[in-house]
Amino acid sequence: MTAPTPPTTRGALERREARLAWSLLLPTIAIVSLVIILPLLSIFWISFKPVGLADLRPVAPVIRESLRSSGDDFRIEYRVRNSSQQKEIRGLSFSDTLPAGVTLSEVPEMCTLVGAALSCDFGDVPGGFNERLRIPVVLDGDPDALEEIVEGSEPAATGSGDNILTNAEFTLENFARIFDSKEFLSVLWATLFYTVVGTVGALVVGLFAALLLNKDFAGKGVLRGLYLFPYVSPIIAVAFTWVTLLDPFSGSLNALLIQMGVVESPINFFGQRPLALIMVTVFEIWRYFPLSFLFILARMQSIDTDMYEAADMDGASPFQKFWYLSLPMLLGILSVLFLLRFIWTFNKFDDIFLLTGGNAGTRTLTVNVYEQAFAISNIGAGAAVAVVIFATLLVFSVFFFKYISQEEGL
Repeated sequence: MTAPTPPTTRGALERREARLAWSLLLPTIAIVSLVIILPLLSIFWISFKPVGLADLRPVAPVIRESLRSSGDDFRIEYRVRNSSQQKEIRGLSFSDTLPAGVTLSEVPEMCTLVGAALSCDFGDVPGGFNERLRIPVVLDGDPDALEEIVEGSEPAATGSGDNILTNAEFTLENFARIFDSKEFLSVLWATLFYTVVGTVGALVVGLFAALLLNKDFAGKGVLRGLYLFPYVSPIIAVAFTWVTLLDPFSGSLNALLIQMGVVESPINFFGQRPLALIMVTVFEIWRYFPLSFLFILARMQSIDTDMYEAADMDGASPFQKFWYLSLPMLLGILSVLFLLRFIWTFNKFDDIFLLTGGNAGTRTLTVNVYEQAFAISNIGAGAAVAVVIFATLLVFSVFFFKYISQEEGL
């Protein structure tokens, strides 16, 4: 009787294979982690710090040297300034080596001269410090050549200041400013309306288009290609076209509506509430329904036609075939599309910004990130809004995978 193979041999082989697999995947995991995790951690870090746009430049001394003249009198000017408007620099000083042919007539109090080496100490200087140190000199040689030599050299500056991005100063002011703002609820409402209606609308229109084109007829390939036009067209081109067509003064649609007697005066589609929010949502549906149409059509064409033939024999109506046969088979792809479209639409920025710039009640959370960070130069508040977006999408994703995707077997 043959003895059974010891289980330890197989277990050791599996462990070796697992270690090899992880070692092959480790570079990819490390790169993906760096690309995803580091920016995310930096956003969280900045959201708790009072960072302005000007604070992104590190606190450092800036020294500029030049040779100036007033008639026959020459002087060296050192422009000394603090790069930060708020943070001080401790122990600001600089040293410079005078070129041959340049002799100082006098030495300022904060400076010392040893041979040709000039050192100046300004001590601790406040934010916004900007001073010109003018030192008379005597030139021995061509002034133009000496000027080129003087301005071509860089003084060595020393001094240290707190970097607001790396220090231990944290605050909840950014989040307090967001949630205490009177506009936060309106921004949140605009975001939810734009996301939910845009996502559901794109799915419904895509489903309807897939039902129409899931038939055999002449020219269906060309028509399917035309249906993809909104999705593959450059966003700048289509957004500019919509703004031009719907312009209240020179737009073709307004001129047509007035000539037909539908309206008496032009309609400002992208400039008045709540019509602007509705129009950008309609644009979202029009632009992104082809993606839903493409996936739904591919899934519909993989459904076995025998079920529909049996339903025809039983006398089922078209609506009954759709409701009881097609829809249950499409719920999986519809749920996945809903998840993807919801996340993408919630993060959408360029469409709204190109159409309205966030005006007339169309400011969403993503537009608010741009306005906080760059329009009013508050990087910390912009990062705080980005954290709110991340938290909202995280909660939605957890809810989706816990209560929706399980029902569809995803």
